[in-house]
Amino acid sequence: MKPILRAALLAIVAAASPSLACAAEKLVVAWSPNPQTPQVDVALAEGYFEDAGLEIEFISFVSGREGFEALLGGQVDIAFMAEFPAAIGVLRGQSFGVIGDLARFTGSRIIGNAEATPLESPADLAGLTIGTTLGTNVDFYLSRVLETAGVEATVINAGPADLAPALARGDVDAMVTFPTFYASARAALGDDYRELRAPGYQAHFILSASGEALADKSEALAAFMGALVKADADVKADPSAAQDAVLANLNGVMPREALVALWRDVEIGLELSSGLAELIAEEAAWIVEKGVVNAEAPDAAAVRAAFAPEALAAAAPDAVTLD
Repeated sequence: MKPILRAALLAIVAAASPSLACAAEKLVVAWSPNPQTPQVDVALAEGYFEDAGLEIEFISFVSGREGFEALLGGQVDIAFMAEFPAAIGVLRGQSFGVIGDLARFTGSRIIGNAEATPLESPADLAGLTIGTTLGTNVDFYLSRVLETAGVEATVINAGPADLAPALARGDVDAMVTFPTFYASARAALGDDYRELRAPGYQAHFILSASGEALADKSEALAAFMGALVKADADVKADPSAAQDAVLANLNGVMPREALVALWRDVEIGLELSSGLAELIAEEAAWIVEKGVVNAEAPDAAAVRAAFAPEALAAAAPDAVTLD
């Protein structure tokens, strides 16, 4: 039985059984099956949430940003997302807390069309027209690469699904997009596909909790993170079994070979570190500089005030390094 179906059936049983329904505390979580959060898949497969006395309702959103907006609006207790929306949340003084960092993507890249550029170094980006999705973490990454290389390019906005076709048509010379669209770019470009893995940015896949959940559901949050800590240990002990759990929930969207290849660029491990706070502070400063939010850029200490490490620290004290 697929893990999400199993969780749904358990929820139905809980609703039909007064004793079980009273024992389980409900958390509503914004999360969709994806390759970068195997801890959730394993926790579902092994029944760790139920063992912790939790009833989890998962709600799917198109993006982490939309899930975060639902969290701020009180629709969900916990949201999975990249770290970038948290920078905007900090700048706006919104009520939430970062409770965990599930994984880091280390394979950020710029993709080019060989007809436009050899793309052998960041210097090759000079004068190009580059497509990206403005106001996102990939836009932040591109600006870092250009600044570090000391070159200028024309950056234009496009939706993630539109970038690979635009690159194949020659409307843009290069593109910077989210990892889930790398394969479509390679398929669209064929032998003309080029990529540049310029260092300088790792996307973090994090969990945030609403201010209300932090105030009223602290025990449930601790139980939730405890279940993920158990799953995290399982992922480390048996990556192949963890991949099985992920693939079962992806329902054929990604073949095993693609998942294995993707994981070579993903550092999986539940933590909460000062490095994440420093990155969010840098992103917040960049957002202010771009004029997206009218606010004073916070330092890392101010960002750490928006972290809520208690739930993770209760289950895995060594995973929290915020000093």
